[in-house]
Amino acid sequence: MRNLAQRLDSGTATLYRHFTGRAQLVARVVDSVLAEAHVDDEALAGMSWQEACELLARSLFDAFRRHPNVAPLLVEQIPTGPNAMRQREQSIALLLRSGFAPAMAAQACATLARYVLGFATQLPSASSDTADDNEVWEHLDPQTLPAIASVADHLPVPLEQEFGFGLTLLIAGLSQLTRSNGSD
Repeated sequence: MRNLAQRLDSGTATLYRHFTGRAQLVARVVDSVLAEAHVDDEALAGMSWQEACELLARSLFDAFRRHPNVAPLLVEQIPTGPNAMRQREQSIALLLRSGFAPAMAAQACATLARYVLGFATQLPSASSDTADDNEVWEHLDPQTLPAIASVADHLPVPLEQEFGFGLTLLIAGLSQLTRSNGSD
């Protein structure tokens, strides 16, 4: 709190008038960023649950991209502020309306959120995947690392591309599970 007060050119007493401590301040910051990820129900209305899940996940990822230092804060605690709860409610309701069993809806919602969070925690370093890192792939010994050398022109995989690919796989897997359970 002291460091934040100094950066804001304020005193810690001023911060403590508004927040009981670091945990409450972090929770408020996280919840305000989650508000930026909100997608109106009307925007989801004409979509399949798969399209809606993708839009919700991408919206959340985009909010974290705009605020790359916030995602690591979610590792500390599960967000339960009003925006977090609205977002969770929207996702679970979407899945329940689409025929997911309650346990599957809860699991799918949590898994999608943690998937986004996992990629979002890598955002600050994503910009370093360029020149210096590319040099590693250009100078591989094909005798020692033949498989990697054979795909070196495609490495490193850009974070955005990897996120999209994995999200497609995750949603396809959920589709497969719902079909095998008779709910799609």
